[in-house]
Amino acid sequence: MSMTIRQLKYFVAAAELGQVSQAAIQLNISQSAVTTAIRELESLLGVALFVRSTQGVTLTDQGRHFLNNAYQVLRSVDEALNMPHTDEEACGSVRFAATYTALGYLLPYHLQRLRQWYPNISIDLYEFERMEIEDKLLDGSIDMAIVLTDNLIASEVVSEKLFSSERRLWIPSHHRLSQQKTLVLEDIEQEPFIMLTVDEADVSAMRYWCRKSLQPNVILRTSSVESVRSMVANGLGVAILSDLVYRPWSLEGRRIETRSLDDVIDPMSVGLAWKRGKTFTQAMLAIRRYLQQAYLTPQQNMIRNTVL
Repeated sequence: MSMTIRQLKYFVAAAELGQVSQAAIQLNISQSAVTTAIRELESLLGVALFVRSTQGVTLTDQGRHFLNNAYQVLRSVDEALNMPHTDEEACGSVRFAATYTALGYLLPYHLQRLRQWYPNISIDLYEFERMEIEDKLLDGSIDMAIVLTDNLIASEVVSEKLFSSERRLWIPSHHRLSQQKTLVLEDIEQEPFIMLTVDEADVSAMRYWCRKSLQPNVILRTSSVESVRSMVANGLGVAILSDLVYRPWSLEGRRIETRSLDDVIDPMSVGLAWKRGKTFTQAMLAIRRYLQQAYLTPQQNMIRNTVL
């Protein structure tokens, strides 16, 4: 029997989420399919990748090592399916801005690929907050930006959504809420809540809390995603954040688990923004086409789900 991309994808989902059932939900497949794929991998490798318990699955030492290898394989598959289409005719410079979240969790990979695809396009990169990005788009200081589209205010700034990232509950390993089959905001209201503030995450959060006339028990407001990750992993509170910034381990090596909520929690939408009526240069068009291909075509959506 040969190892398959499907098996690796299912293994990674279970490793990141800590529960086979949650992995099945995220992958939109049956729980038995995930279990079978993991067992096939363990049989092929001759090692146990997980320790099973009633509360979920935890990676063994061999499992942690294999997870890194699985990430590398899936990334290689992504790169193979997205081989650079070098275009030396497209040229020019683009003043490109991004918010903290986009710059830290999204752009570096694509900037590297844009450099390969379009060697004669120069990208001047800036990090600004959303309000400053809108102002600079309007006054012409920058040409384009990657932003969280739901936060845009200026009517003269238009955007094209590239993808949405679901927001889920973050809890420490073995938290009491991990045993509940369904979760709503009322279940979380009294829990110590870590509120992220960067990129107006607190503003976005209060939209869904206020929609149900609820108030989170905020014990810390922080602009640091790593602080949220560490606080949750060490059992000091819970959080609701998007899958884009989720990582299964804190800096101390403690586990963070996620659970979907039955309430309507708006996803985090990420998109490309520019000034209404802006004349696109050859370089701007090339970047827009690249991002459309990376996020808006069926094949790329499929492989992005595989890799991420």
